[in-house]
Amino acid sequence: MVQKLNAKGAMLVGIMVSIIILTGCLGGSGVKTLKIAGSTTVLPIVQKAAEEYMKKYPDVDIRVSGGGSSVGIRSVGEGIADIGMASRELKDSEKAKYPDLVQYVIAKDGIAIIVHPSNPVSQLTIEQIRGIYNGTYTNWKELGGNDVQIVAVGRDTASGTREFFWEHVMKKENFRNDMLEMNSNGAVHDKVATTPTAIGYVGLGYVDAEVKGIKIWNNGEWVKPTVENVKNGKYPIVRNLNLFTNGEAKGLAKDFIEFILSEEGQKIVEEEGFVPLS
Repeated sequence: MVQKLNAKGAMLVGIMVSIIILTGCLGGSGVKTLKIAGSTTVLPIVQKAAEEYMKKYPDVDIRVSGGGSSVGIRSVGEGIADIGMASRELKDSEKAKYPDLVQYVIAKDGIAIIVHPSNPVSQLTIEQIRGIYNGTYTNWKELGGNDVQIVAVGRDTASGTREFFWEHVMKKENFRNDMLEMNSNGAVHDKVATTPTAIGYVGLGYVDAEVKGIKIWNNGEWVKPTVENVKNGKYPIVRNLNLFTNGEAKGLAKDFIEFILSEEGQKIVEEEGFVPLS
């Protein structure tokens, strides 16, 4: 009987030791965790920066998730995340609810208007873009294109890209009722890339060979949505890309933000198709 009890005890001890070792391997007290959430525009910059940062510091675990700018601001304001990502400025209601939020501008971005590459329409005025999204124009032939219905693709209400577009392009007019609302820049891109009659709006980093960036009339010329045209001030739809912390950033959050603002971090910004600060 004694031998059996000892054997069981030894087995128990062995299991407990295994659990302790496994727990340590999966993330013990030596691992520092940083949680970041929010804008799907800022997401690719922060994801790539997180990968490079964790290569330098293997004891750091940076967890990045999307959800939109409103989610990012709410998450950091309520302590769910350490850093919130946003592609817009704070609303007055958010400033009142989360008065201690501190903003860090990490890049510039242009909002690009995109269509399917087969669409013959290549340029639009701001007024025409507004007209598409408020329902004034419903057929591409009204804008020099084919005789087909326009499929307007936009973002959901949690999106900072939508908020900025609504303020600066729509001039706070209502969106058309049949606009397709997508939950990320990537989803807008993919819908337009697979729908010949669609139009959408995305961050500059989402413009590639699968979609066509529309030229916009500004100051007497048609301007392409490019990094260079954002830098030289020709492109008219430009915004800040931001990180927010609840109070001044400190510790790991401070170090990571400084990494993104460094020369190496700003190179990542440019590689991801956005506009570095300098």
